[in-house]
Amino acid sequence: MSGSERVVVVGAGVSGLTTAVLLAEAGARVHVVAEELPGLTSLAAGAMWGPYLVEPKDKVDQWSRHSLEVFRDLADDPGAGVRLTSGIEASRDAESPPDWARALPGFRPAERAELLAGFTSGYRFTVPLIDMPVYLDYLQRRLRKAGGTIEQRRLSAFADAGPASAIVNCTGMGAGALTSDADVRPIRGQHLIVANPGLTEFFSEDTGLSPDLLCIYPHGDTVVLGGTAIDGSGNLEVDEKAAADILARCAEVEPRLVNARILGHRVGTRPTREPVRVEADRLPDGTPLVHNYGHGGAGVTLSWGCAAEVEGILGGL
Repeated sequence: MSGSERVVVVGAGVSGLTTAVLLAEAGARVHVVAEELPGLTSLAAGAMWGPYLVEPKDKVDQWSRHSLEVFRDLADDPGAGVRLTSGIEASRDAESPPDWARALPGFRPAERAELLAGFTSGYRFTVPLIDMPVYLDYLQRRLRKAGGTIEQRRLSAFADAGPASAIVNCTGMGAGALTSDADVRPIRGQHLIVANPGLTEFFSEDTGLSPDLLCIYPHGDTVVLGGTAIDGSGNLEVDEKAAADILARCAEVEPRLVNARILGHRVGTRPTREPVRVEADRLPDGTPLVHNYGHGGAGVTLSWGCAAEVEGILGGL
């Protein structure tokens, strides 16, 4: 990328900010335009690395592995909000672990004594946990250090982004309207934030396609408890009953959470598309437009890999 090229990245969720950082550090003049700063959905994420119900598999494997390498390096930076954390993912049905889990450090089947009543299988591994408010702030600082700029403004069309050598579309749910893409749909997610009663390991349940998730992600003084996955719902209001159910599910697995002090709620809509869209396009005036959206619940997991793909596409234009 050249300093003479002005690249506008539209969207300031984890995909937009990561892409902007990568391009700015490669030498481009990057300007981010976003209605939300940072994106609410990214703020609401748990977030644990792991490919989550997202396609196409071959590209997802490539993107997620690249991101994993970056997050492992970021775990050495105390200001990034990334921790390598061990824990267990368990299932109430006897199923084999996914391929991605087998490649993680410390992977092994969980011993019977490690599984709670009702769980028939599980596996232990070490994986990056990302404290999203801290991490998104880190990405903004890193972008500005690389010379990038950020503007909070809503766009009704990409042409409103201003003069640009290229535009990168990281608008998440907004991509449906901006690109007339009927394949983008919301999956509502809700998490509960509580004071940490002393947890150091994560726990998650493989719940398949159920709308009721179970995850416990410790982030130092706080714990993110999840969650929900309501397909087709874009409602961002806090559902108090859902919050109570989340706490009850998590406390059943980890009794120390029974009386945990509730600190807040996070609600977002996972911008879901089958498959994820990372590809080149052009505006009617010929301006290159590269799409990077539709990551569903795997936005964090795919962020660095998809950003590298965008960089490669722009370099080939």
